[in-house]
Amino acid sequence: MKRLLFIYNPHAGKELLKPKVSDIVDIFVKAGYEVVIYPTQTYRDAYKKVKEYDADNIDLVVCSGGDGTIDEVVTGMMEREKRDPVGYIPTGTTNDFANSLHIPKGLLSAADNAVNGKAFSCDVGRFNKGTFVYIAAFGLFTDVSYETDQGMKNLLGHIAYLLEGAKRIFNVRSYRIKVSHDGDAIQDEFIYGMVTNSRSVGGFRNMVGKQVVFDDGLFEVTLIKKPKNPIELQEIIAALLIEQIDTKYMYTFKTGYITFESLEEIPWTLDGEYGGEHDYVEIENRKQQLQIMVPEEHIESLMEQGENKEEN
Repeated sequence: MKRLLFIYNPHAGKELLKPKVSDIVDIFVKAGYEVVIYPTQTYRDAYKKVKEYDADNIDLVVCSGGDGTIDEVVTGMMEREKRDPVGYIPTGTTNDFANSLHIPKGLLSAADNAVNGKAFSCDVGRFNKGTFVYIAAFGLFTDVSYETDQGMKNLLGHIAYLLEGAKRIFNVRSYRIKVSHDGDAIQDEFIYGMVTNSRSVGGFRNMVGKQVVFDDGLFEVTLIKKPKNPIELQEIIAALLIEQIDTKYMYTFKTGYITFESLEEIPWTLDGEYGGEHDYVEIENRKQQLQIMVPEEHIESLMEQGENKEEN
């Protein structure tokens, strides 16, 4: 019999998973798996569990939680020699990555996809010596996700992020950074930057452009320049809220490798979790290195050749 390691965060989202655990395990068993269940106990617990499990006795890892949980599981998996496919049951507040991959929102449907979907070879990011799944970012609002109270996230969802972000909108820090990619270098003052592999960020779709492919070896990069006055700041925020790229204030491009150099250490967030402060960051796209379970009917639209067909 095949074996499945099920790791879940019992406190993610509104704790909706708890009453469904038995039904979810039943789906796994009916798909032919013997199930090992592990509720996370502390921060980085999922990472440690995935990194240390006996790979010879496990065929599939399924995790449930928010962005922090999937980030920990993928980080642990990327540090292994034998990498098993990952199934994901999203129970977080925004679930950008899951939504981008068409992973079902319903818990039982997502559980069924985790064991009966198809493994998709997805790009994953290297951040210095670490890993991120779909976004590495600095600047404006990036600390909101890990500073916003969990109860507030559960109650208000996206509005919680906006309310927390509004507290600091008129006290925006900027950072002078040299950004190097593909033989080009940009030196400017930025209030925000993100390197992404997702079709939505913070619940907002198309902030990174519409032509996002998940297995092409390229990230979408968005860098927002420092506004000269409050009116420009308002225009930038308005552009983000209506999900438009405004090239007057932004640099946007695709790349598989990029570096950020600054005189001061800058706080970064990786998949919504605190990623430390750095004065040098090297980001590399690890093309098709993550196997993640997605609905078979959507797999072609996620692939590089599927995107090319759409364009043609």
